[in-house]
Amino acid sequence: MKRKAEDVVFGHGKSWVRGQVIGKGSFGSVFLATSKKPGSRFSCFPSSMAVKSAKVSVSASLQKEKEVLDNVRGCPYVIDCFGEEITIQEDGEMVYNLLLEYASGGTLGDSIKKSGGCGLPESDVKRYTKSILKGLRHIHDCGYVHCDLKPENVLLVPTTNSSGNFVAKIGDFGLAKRSAQSKKRRFDLDLYLRGTPLYLAPETVIERVQELPSDIWALGCVVCQMLTGKSPWERAEVLNTEDLLRLIGDQRELRKIPSGISEEARGFLKACLMRKPMFRFTVEKLMDHTFLAGVGEHDDEVRDEGLLDVHDEELLAASSSSWTETDSELSGSSFLDDWSLVSDGDEDDSAFCSWPKEVEDVEVQFDGSSDKDVSLLGSLNCLTPTLPIG
Repeated sequence: MKRKAEDVVFGHGKSWVRGQVIGKGSFGSVFLATSKKPGSRFSCFPSSMAVKSAKVSVSASLQKEKEVLDNVRGCPYVIDCFGEEITIQEDGEMVYNLLLEYASGGTLGDSIKKSGGCGLPESDVKRYTKSILKGLRHIHDCGYVHCDLKPENVLLVPTTNSSGNFVAKIGDFGLAKRSAQSKKRRFDLDLYLRGTPLYLAPETVIERVQELPSDIWALGCVVCQMLTGKSPWERAEVLNTEDLLRLIGDQRELRKIPSGISEEARGFLKACLMRKPMFRFTVEKLMDHTFLAGVGEHDDEVRDEGLLDVHDEELLAASSSSWTETDSELSGSSFLDDWSLVSDGDEDDSAFCSWPKEVEDVEVQFDGSSDKDVSLLGSLNCLTPTLPIG
């Protein structure tokens, strides 16, 4: 059986062999790679890895992701990075390779799809949510906003015990940015929206504000999908990206907390999906929410936070590089009015509108207008999705 040309031309690493393609995105392709000397104490890599690859000439986003991963390393709820390497194509062109932890469980998005629209068991939702929160806490403490949290960017890695469960780890940092609180000064708002429209917070669409509460909003959308198997914005008609963003930013739109889930789960969603960022729960408050009571108290599924394998630590230390701050910072702005909380049989709950299932990652460039209406959107430059590893 012949291998695809792309599998061959990108070349192999010094101590790893490139395998089949397991994902593609705007950055390039993701390959499953295996170590040439698995189990050797002299090997710097695990037996299997996910390798993101792109020609050096178009590898800027991968190199940026490497810088972010270097700065957030050390958390067992964030995907591990084992370094970077240049390989040579058959035609002599150089290829940039980002070496990452392989998630054999696939993505959270895969698991949700397999549920057939029914959602995951609430016990699994709680475990995954707790892991994602621990990862977000670490990312935020390191001074970053992920900006593209969604089920496809949450990777499932087998646990170290024999339970057969998976640990949820946050991946794909290609759109991450420095948070305003990590900088000592305040600049203009970002000219670009980062991420996938389906998961953008209202203040991001209207005000171009994309800070720590924006990740919490996205988390609420992810938890809703885990619980129900459906996107919180799913609706019968198909909306294009501009209409989708317009809907998210419309203050008159009512959101609906789904029925059929526990009161604790509904309360957790409302805490994440408050329209005003200032009223949204922080990571720490969500960790103490009753929905997650008792989850992870005896968690022996992953290595202790902050600890890395000796080989990982040495490799990461050698490959670390400083971050160049290029992102605009948050400046003062007014926020939208809070949600009108309405639900089935409960006028105090949020109400959701629907949304198409498949939406591309997008960077939206504004036209420079000072209007706060959604017409600010200007031209929409839709990028192809950044596929996760696994």
